[in-house]
Amino acid sequence: MSGDETSGGVDFGARRVPEGEKAPLVRGVFDSVARRYDLMNDLMSGGIHRRWKADMVVWLKPQPGQVLLDVAGGTGDIALRALPRLDRGMVVVCDASERMLEVGRARALDEGILTGIEWLCADAEGLPIADRSVDLYTIAFGLRNVTRIAAALAEARRVLKPGGRFLCLEFTPEITPLLQPLYDLYSFQIVPLLGRIVTGDREAYAYLVESIRRFPRQSEFGEMIRRAGLDQVRFRNLTGGVAALHSAWRL
Repeated sequence: MSGDETSGGVDFGARRVPEGEKAPLVRGVFDSVARRYDLMNDLMSGGIHRRWKADMVVWLKPQPGQVLLDVAGGTGDIALRALPRLDRGMVVVCDASERMLEVGRARALDEGILTGIEWLCADAEGLPIADRSVDLYTIAFGLRNVTRIAAALAEARRVLKPGGRFLCLEFTPEITPLLQPLYDLYSFQIVPLLGRIVTGDREAYAYLVESIRRFPRQSEFGEMIRRAGLDQVRFRNLTGGVAALHSAWRL
């Protein structure tokens, strides 16, 4: 399932819930793991997520003076990588979890970053951002957690200026067949166990693994981006298709 609304509710990991219940449930997941979220990312991926995010910023090519909206960016991973390239520009970090934003704010302060970045608690499906006001829209490992993917993509197009860039980094449900059995074992057995040990919340990481399997395949997601009115859609697989970058433009 794509995560979009249906008469039978929406996906929350491996189960279906009423549409109105998903956003609070997801927010609860990230509130629960916020303090150890970055550590868990390192442990789960062996640090590979850092390379993926670096690749994302390189492909994004932020330019001085641009405005970047980083959605689901709570702990600041993408924002803090992009900010040095935005000389005299700015980043708005948007996340539905205030606790994730608290971690991001503290991280920025620890790095001595006091200007050029704003923190906004809001939902990807209803951004309090003016039409055609941002040059760049990024979302990393967040789109699979929204209630209605199509609505979030429509918001991305709405806030982008003509000529603006959309870039999404997300896990994919299918990887290289030779890796699939090992990947399944690791995802469904090891990751939830790590979640329990490191964050005290096994169920949060069971949900996050299950949500990957409910996300559209790369070509299907690309078609959703096109239907939202974005153009020049392309994607790149990363690490045998474990994750993918999808790029598009508002023309």
